[in-house]
Amino acid sequence: MTIDEHPSVRSPGLVRGTVAMLRNRWRQLTSMRTALVLLFLLAAAAVPGALLPQRNLNTQAVDSFIAARPVLGPVMDTLEMFDVFASSWFTAIYVLLFVSLIGCLTPRLIEHGKALRAQPVRVPRNLTRLPLHHSGTLAGDPEKVIADIAPHLKGWRTVVRPEPDGALTLSAEKGYTREAGNLLFHFSLIGLLAAIAIGKLFGYEGSVIVIADNGPGFCNTSPAVYDSFRAGNSTDGTGLEPFCIRVKDFTADYLENGQAEMFTSNISYQSADDIAADTWRDYQLKVNEPLRLGDERIYLTGHGYAPEFTVTFPDGQTRTEALQFRPDDATTFLSSGALRFDPPGGTYATADERRRGQIAIEGLFAPTAQFNGNLLSSRFPELVDPAVAVDIYKGDTGLDTGIPQSIFSLDQEMINQGRLVKQDRVNLRPGESTTLTDGTVVRFDGAKEFANLQVGYDPAQRWVLVFAVTMMTGLLISLVITRRRVWFRIHPAEHGRAGVDMGGLARTDHAGWGPEFETLRSQIWPQATSSDSETHDRETV
Repeated sequence: MTIDEHPSVRSPGLVRGTVAMLRNRWRQLTSMRTALVLLFLLAAAAVPGALLPQRNLNTQAVDSFIAARPVLGPVMDTLEMFDVFASSWFTAIYVLLFVSLIGCLTPRLIEHGKALRAQPVRVPRNLTRLPLHHSGTLAGDPEKVIADIAPHLKGWRTVVRPEPDGALTLSAEKGYTREAGNLLFHFSLIGLLAAIAIGKLFGYEGSVIVIADNGPGFCNTSPAVYDSFRAGNSTDGTGLEPFCIRVKDFTADYLENGQAEMFTSNISYQSADDIAADTWRDYQLKVNEPLRLGDERIYLTGHGYAPEFTVTFPDGQTRTEALQFRPDDATTFLSSGALRFDPPGGTYATADERRRGQIAIEGLFAPTAQFNGNLLSSRFPELVDPAVAVDIYKGDTGLDTGIPQSIFSLDQEMINQGRLVKQDRVNLRPGESTTLTDGTVVRFDGAKEFANLQVGYDPAQRWVLVFAVTMMTGLLISLVITRRRVWFRIHPAEHGRAGVDMGGLARTDHAGWGPEFETLRSQIWPQATSSDSETHDRETV
């Protein structure tokens, strides 16, 4: 083994190279350029989450999207395009941006702290090279001239320094708030990102459909009461803030073209304290006007219709049920859905007979019916002339199999196996009925409106508002305030007058600094003439 190959010789160089590489990577990550690139990537990465259906909001829409694209859909699912905001790549961008901003801004904060404690910089040797310069004379010795200039520099940080040739210099600076505003903006951005992340970790969102008939409504006791529920990564759905809501009615205002103008729902609710006292409070819920209960927000996000049917079994016992149908056409609210009726006790002698005697209804509902022959469609979304076109089945609906089913469609496998047999296909208006061969009567009673409520809990939402406000404040400060520097060199007096050189410089863009410099010059030399003064304004190179 040669000396170069000995591990003890290679190790120090290897360690130094590794440390240097890591240092360079850290500098690249914590540069403002990288932070801007990551911010752009975060915005771009959020686009699929806005355009594509997301599994945490609508699992059925995601499944339909994938089924319609058998090749591309599974690939997109593998890439987590339907769980964008919970995906590994979105989280990686988010965390990298967070780290980049902290690593970029911390040194700037330290430097700004040092700048606040430091004295203004010394006067440049040649003030005539500055973009803004003036030379003139003032009465008195250097000390008196500085005393006369000082009142014109209120709000400036100043320091007086002597020079070896007997001259005095005055350095003045202002505009330190500009950097403070810049830092406030960026640290508020970090706080905003952190608040959003905390909200996603410890918050939750639930969506529930409630029929607007002043029925039992729902209580926020567990995720099971919701039709869809998305809990944060650190939330298991237990310990929810208790409250109850009943929906009294629902009103939709439509334009002539069928477009919804406003949704309004009168509700009653109980907060945690009201539940113990059994007290209900009234509230009018509108779109973008949520009910606020602590950190919970209850939004009215949509509506639809729940057709109501009554099934009279051969022994005379009845079952009445209203269940929401899914709006398939957002313009006319032509909806589809299914209902399942289990015979009342005593209708059949055995459990097997009872299972074979179940009734299922599947079909379409139109709030304002329009028939083309026997084909049903809807011409307007308001509940004006309702009708249904349904298939009626008898047999095992699969209610007691334990297999989950969609509430909007029957289990096709039950139909394929002959366990659920179609008995009739009929169009019905409210009050009309049809009788099956065994004497069972199915009557369409009409329809009720339902409200789609969304409950959101975000423990950091107040901080999101605070950081958004401070971000805008910091941005405004950084745009309005400009860093300025002005210097004076006062030479010893001759014939009772001291020679004064004045120079000005803006630390950033000096647009607007010229008039301000000229105003300051005119205050110091109110009667200056071209014979005793000279001013130079020029663009910096």
